[in-house]
Amino acid sequence: MLATFATEHRVHLICDEIYAGSVFAKPEFVSIAEVIDDVPGCNRDLIHIAYSLSKDFGLPGFRVGIIYSYNDAVVSCARKMSSFGLVSSQTQHFLAAMLSDAAFMTRFLEESAARLAARHDRFTSGLREVGIGCLRGNAGLFSWMDLRGMLRDATPEAELELWRLIIHKVKLNVSPGTSFHCGEPGWFRVCHANMDDDTMEVALDRIRRFVRQHQHQKAKAERWATSSRGKQLRLSMPRRGAVTAASFFALSTPMGLQSPQSPMVPAS
Repeated sequence: MLATFATEHRVHLICDEIYAGSVFAKPEFVSIAEVIDDVPGCNRDLIHIAYSLSKDFGLPGFRVGIIYSYNDAVVSCARKMSSFGLVSSQTQHFLAAMLSDAAFMTRFLEESAARLAARHDRFTSGLREVGIGCLRGNAGLFSWMDLRGMLRDATPEAELELWRLIIHKVKLNVSPGTSFHCGEPGWFRVCHANMDDDTMEVALDRIRRFVRQHQHQKAKAERWATSSRGKQLRLSMPRRGAVTAASFFALSTPMGLQSPQSPMVPAS
């Protein structure tokens, strides 16, 4: 376990639990604070938890973050640093009232999880209609959309080329995987939780039309390539009542097709 590793090697463990309240499917979230009592000899001074109201409560504009630490020196330092980013008294009053209302908090988090699950299912199922898969998820506000099959080649440059096409032509604001150091080109992060149902349906319709258009163009190109290969094979095969491959080749050369008045001199 990480807590054991941190204790043995004397390194600090910072746990980012910013999506703790946005889990909508199993496995359920378990905070590091719930398990360190079961870690033999765990050094709590090395364990720190970071949290924010930006994700679970949709309040990124409030700019409120939390550091929870068992280390008095870390808490003292964080308290001094907070002087450079003070939270307004109005915001503090509002958040204190909200967070102290246990009944509201329970209802809100339950309703949020249910809506996130429904939105995630609708978005991923809508993409499956056109053969686009997503990474399986159980929490958060985003989906990872698999567009590897739409890249001209498996390179970061091709991914950014497709991203610009989606931004300017499809008019969808998605994020390329390269922005998050994704090791495989072709994955795009989509936030499906920051819009109403009607807007999401518009977004789904746009991406599906774009994918279908790409699939149609790809199939057309493949049919053309197959047809071209077939014609070349027929031209090179002898047929009854037709010229042989050798005589056809002779007729196909510039010398074979030249007129009697051509200035070109046949090679001897």
